[in-house]
Amino acid sequence: MLTVQALFFADGGLLALGCNIFNMGFIPCFIAYPFIYKKITGSHLTQRKFITGSILAALIGLQLGAFAVVLQTYLSGITALPLSSFLLMMQPIHLAIGLVEGLATAGAISFIWNARPEILDSAIHEQPLGQVPVRNIIIGMLAATVFTGEILAWYASEHPDGLEWSIEKVTGQAEIESQSNRLYGKLESIQEKTSLMPDYSFKQAEAGHEPSPGAARSGTTVAELFGGMLVLGIGILMGFILKKRDFTGCSGVLK
Repeated sequence: MLTVQALFFADGGLLALGCNIFNMGFIPCFIAYPFIYKKITGSHLTQRKFITGSILAALIGLQLGAFAVVLQTYLSGITALPLSSFLLMMQPIHLAIGLVEGLATAGAISFIWNARPEILDSAIHEQPLGQVPVRNIIIGMLAATVFTGEILAWYASEHPDGLEWSIEKVTGQAEIESQSNRLYGKLESIQEKTSLMPDYSFKQAEAGHEPSPGAARSGTTVAELFGGMLVLGIGILMGFILKKRDFTGCSGVLK
């Protein structure tokens, strides 16, 4: 998902992709999920447990990710952002973001719990899903994606995200000036060629005058649907590839 954002929507630089994957991928999946969510839910899943686990895992995962961003930025030595001030801005705003993400995650899990609780039981006990019918789950998730992209995207906030907000509070501007080196320039050139909708807007709007609010919202809607379908397609493709491979010899290592 992060790679799709970077390549097709120019959201996040390619040089920062490794850090983004660690902060928003590795930390939630390999720290927040096993050490917070799974510890809270245990082997006997209840609605109270997975709601509590979802919210706390999102809160702590976002806090760790935000702290990692501050630390990586400071250690990179390429910016003049003061460590203490940047940290003071990043942590509280991502506490609020984590709460919202936790509630959204709890809502999605709640939907699966009410429709097919055996799916969550299989995940908790690390068992194959087997022949559990998932058609209604897929239809429901697709409907929610379309609703979010077609309706809710029109009311998306135009304010900067947590990182941009923190940088603006510290420096007075939402973005740090680009580094003028050869590698950065090459990767930026690649991103310009691959990004179909830079910053989730139509390319002609980016190249010309400032788009109208309606055109900007239309671009966001199309980007939401296109990005969601693209990530879904990649996920399905990866699932088929992994299903055809034999990982039985690696089961001991994975455990």
